[in-house]
Amino acid sequence: MTTLSFELPDGSTRTVQVKHLLNAGYAGREQEEVQAHIAELAELGVPGPATTPALYPVSPYLAQQVSEVRVQHARTSGEAEWALVITDDGVLLTVACDHTDRELEVHGVAWSKNASPDVLGRKAWRLEDVRGHLDQITLKGWVGESETPDTLIQDSSLEALLAPDYWLEVLTERGLNEPGTVLISGTVAMTGGVNQFARSWKVEMADPVTGATVDAQYVVEQMAEPIG
Repeated sequence: MTTLSFELPDGSTRTVQVKHLLNAGYAGREQEEVQAHIAELAELGVPGPATTPALYPVSPYLAQQVSEVRVQHARTSGEAEWALVITDDGVLLTVACDHTDRELEVHGVAWSKNASPDVLGRKAWRLEDVRGHLDQITLKGWVGESETPDTLIQDSSLEALLAPDYWLEVLTERGLNEPGTVLISGTVAMTGGVNQFARSWKVEMADPVTGATVDAQYVVEQMAEPIG
């Protein structure tokens, strides 16, 4: 079972053994925009969900805190997101990058979510400490052709996505609001013309009230060609 460890603003740490990992999808607050996005994806061959927002169970071991992601081909990319982490001592909020296989996505979104890890930050905030100003927290993603991500590809805020409390209610309804559950939020729009299939990714949440930031960064490495 995967164990994650998070440093909190007061310097203490919290660890959690991941029992359930879920990825939200099509989770924007403006569902009209979500439907427009679904139509755009359909033109690329990506099947739309039966309902929105969607929620995809993912193998728990794919929740990772790593600096390198190994992939099978060149058409994979990340997505800037936030993550809820339920611990024995309350709910934490951190940043995450849902690395997705875009080739597999056209055959099934749920399949693509299980092909690569969800990379989580190593720092986190208590949800109760930021709940009152969540919409002000920014969410950004950068990509780079080298090991240093230097080109902004996503630039938004948590206001664009369904709130953590919405998903906590969903988890309660499903009997999953318990220690060991990790939920990834779904992502925000990418900037057109930026190569999402770059070598490196960085995602960051920044809290303008406290000045604190939480980030995750990794390099994408392509594995050797298979034999046979």
